[in-house]
Amino acid sequence: MKIARYRKESEVTYALGATVVMEYLNNRPDLVTGVILHPQFRATETIDKINTICKNNRIEVSTEEKPFNILSQKENCFVIGIIKKHEGKLTAGNHVVLVNPSNAGNMGTIMRSSVGFEVPNLAIIKPAVDAFDPKTIRASMGAAARINIQTFDSFEEYQALFPDNKMYPFMLDGSKLLQNVSVEKPFSLIFGNEATGLPDSFQSVGQPIRIEHGHGIDSLNLPIAASIALFSATSEDFR
Repeated sequence: MKIARYRKESEVTYALGATVVMEYLNNRPDLVTGVILHPQFRATETIDKINTICKNNRIEVSTEEKPFNILSQKENCFVIGIIKKHEGKLTAGNHVVLVNPSNAGNMGTIMRSSVGFEVPNLAIIKPAVDAFDPKTIRASMGAAARINIQTFDSFEEYQALFPDNKMYPFMLDGSKLLQNVSVEKPFSLIFGNEATGLPDSFQSVGQPIRIEHGHGIDSLNLPIAASIALFSATSEDFR
């Protein structure tokens, strides 16, 4: 099966690992154009599931080693999925908004948390890391197959499209403690760049929130902060 190293301009991306590939096959088989199995892959039950789903959806399957040498340096990767890129439109409701995110792994982890807390809408404000980088897809553990992604040139463009959403930027200045805020729906949980956070201009956007922590660290990393925020904002939904 013909493959090439991933580039941002590519029409396809790659799901690396059996778990990630199965998420796409189970939830978005229409996006899977091919599956490659490593010759040393011995998980018979998983292989049978892959072959059955692919046969039912007319997805090509091959067994070969070379693509793994090109795409994956991880010894535990035995399945590759070739995935059509699928950015779409956000649906009305609750959103996570990432302003200028720069780390593919962090973005993938936030995708997983968003899906886990049933907020499968992710707005990305440019400039931003590639949401379809295989590193992002793998870090999401397949949650990328279940999430709606839309990229915007500016936060103002996003805000104009969803004027009814209650805006909650997570930042230090002008903010209230998370435990003292009742997050109203539909909400937009807004997070800044991993290194610099949100610009000061977000102090006037909705209700700024901060997550208090002890003095042993200078800050929480972005995926943990997003997960805490998602848990707090949706906790009533899981009672």
